[in-house]
Amino acid sequence: MSVNTSSAPSLAPPVSRQGIIGWMRASLFSSPLNTLLTVLVAWLLLMVVPAMIEWLFIRANFDATTAQECRASGGACWAFIVEKHRLILFGIYPYDEQWRPLLATIILIAVIVCSCVRWFWKPSLLLIWTVALVAVAVLMWGGVFGLTHVENDRWGGLPLTLILATFGIAFAFPLGLLLALGRRSNMPAVKALCVIYIELIRGVPLISLLFMSSVMLPLFLPEGFSIDKLLRAQIAIILFAAAYIAETVRGGLQAIPKGQYEGADSIGLSYWQQMRKIILPQALKVVIPPLVGIFISLFKDTSLVVIIGIFDLTQAAKAAVADAAWRGFSAEAYLFIAFIYFIFCFSISRYSQSLEKHLQTGHQR
Repeated sequence: MSVNTSSAPSLAPPVSRQGIIGWMRASLFSSPLNTLLTVLVAWLLLMVVPAMIEWLFIRANFDATTAQECRASGGACWAFIVEKHRLILFGIYPYDEQWRPLLATIILIAVIVCSCVRWFWKPSLLLIWTVALVAVAVLMWGGVFGLTHVENDRWGGLPLTLILATFGIAFAFPLGLLLALGRRSNMPAVKALCVIYIELIRGVPLISLLFMSSVMLPLFLPEGFSIDKLLRAQIAIILFAAAYIAETVRGGLQAIPKGQYEGADSIGLSYWQQMRKIILPQALKVVIPPLVGIFISLFKDTSLVVIIGIFDLTQAAKAAVADAAWRGFSAEAYLFIAFIYFIFCFSISRYSQSLEKHLQTGHQR
């Protein structure tokens, strides 16, 4: 005897298997080990978070005029940041002229934002970048239009960090593409040179390259000829980042099916036409996440120029902490610059995720 079950109503999943309860059971309490880790993390958060909130906000002092008043509050001394924010952001740039690096920073951020908007992805974007970089150079150096000339030895803070990162990415990316193509070239000499360069640069830390550019490079230059210290640091950053970009792009090139190359050959495209129209667009889509990781690391690694005496954001924070009248508030200073780095790096990461989603063509699984 058969039983007709076609008319039986479908039952909803148990409450313990859906919603927030189901998620907690599956993610936080799915095993004894996960349960133990969840309890430990919850205990740690309960111990740390309330104390951090109390120190950062509840007992913090925002309007003290002396260090003694800040210390008496028992919380974070954000009044120190209010007092020293111009030194941290602009370094030792002349105080009365600090509107110039502020405007230069706004211009750089604006042109970077424009570059992230698809509507601006036109040939005119190159003109926008050219005008913006000329404006930044005029503002920072001066010497024209009635602006006081300021040597780049006095540049510092956030504008200098943005300049090093922007020029580093702008020049390292095309150089990395050429190195990646050269490493996959069929010409032995070109391939050997690219392999030696990539492996040599990737085999040493950025600090070593900065020291070599600052100390050793001048020894090999002709007498009477010198390269500015800031330019030497910029070149070292570009060369370092290009080697990592080259290996990342090479991985993307290897991920492209051989049929794409054969199809490009079959329609009579030249090598550079194949790369520009077919191969590189697909390869770069695949490697967007690691490329963005390199860009974020490069932005943070600009802080290493402090070891050769360049007054970047980190060095400016150290100078602010060294003030005898406000000594002892290094935690606030470094939290402030950490927040600045986080804003930029998080923005880059979120944009890369949206770009990857927009350009998704089936490479994700």
